[in-house]
Amino acid sequence: MIELRTLETFYWVAHLGGFRRAAEKLNTTQPAVSARIAQLEQAFNTRLIDRDKRRSALTPKGVELFAYAERMLALRTEMIMAVTSAGTLRGTVRLGLSETIVHTWLARLVKRLHELYPAITLEIAVDVSSNLRDALLAGELDVALLLGPVSAAKIKNLALCSYPMAWIASPDLPIAPGPLSLTDLFARVELPRPRFFANSSLASIVRMTLDGIGISAIPPAVIAEQLAAGRLRILDCATGLAPLVFTASYLDQPDNALAAIVALLAQAVATDAGATDGTDQKS
Repeated sequence: MIELRTLETFYWVAHLGGFRRAAEKLNTTQPAVSARIAQLEQAFNTRLIDRDKRRSALTPKGVELFAYAERMLALRTEMIMAVTSAGTLRGTVRLGLSETIVHTWLARLVKRLHELYPAITLEIAVDVSSNLRDALLAGELDVALLLGPVSAAKIKNLALCSYPMAWIASPDLPIAPGPLSLTDLFARVELPRPRFFANSSLASIVRMTLDGIGISAIPPAVIAEQLAAGRLRILDCATGLAPLVFTASYLDQPDNALAAIVALLAQAVATDAGATDGTDQKS
């Protein structure tokens, strides 16, 4: 009798390309993974994984088995989702997201998830989109809310929202009202010689702008309170900025149903919070 757990172990060794990474994914030890694969090969009386290479590779028979294992795990997930009520779905979802979403509608997403799926736990990581993409593809995240879409095999992208960008400054900076060019912004004789600061922390960018250190490119939605209070202002600049377009991206794989739930819920919350076209893309 071949256990589903053993097939699941084989699936993750094949998918992640190694015994160690599969052990980390399944919260077990590398010897335990090796033992399950050996058991599976003994049951089929054939070699399924080529261990001679640095990255574990499937043999021709392993490729055949992988397709069956994927279908069986997908059927298990489909069964669980069909029979289990939303309130009792249980598990942990590793969610990565951009800081822009932290400052706009993350709290609403967490509240909505707790109301609908109280037994689903989020492990939240905040980072820049390039790092989130790498973590998602490496299997370190289940779903990422990032500047997308992510173009990779078996990644599903749900459109979330689009935030316009604007040139923002403190009212204390000596910049006259009215239409401005980039030359007006960065080469005015009454302003200090321009210096450029690369900063991946949105919170620190806002803080530096409030302190009058310089002009920043910030989504106005993030600083609505400061704009309303007059602590920051939008500059009327002839040179526009491309909007920030976010997607909820996740691996479309058999055991990732909870990630799909979180991604769809994020899309619904984003629709309530701002503009989104509600389409999805799959690559």
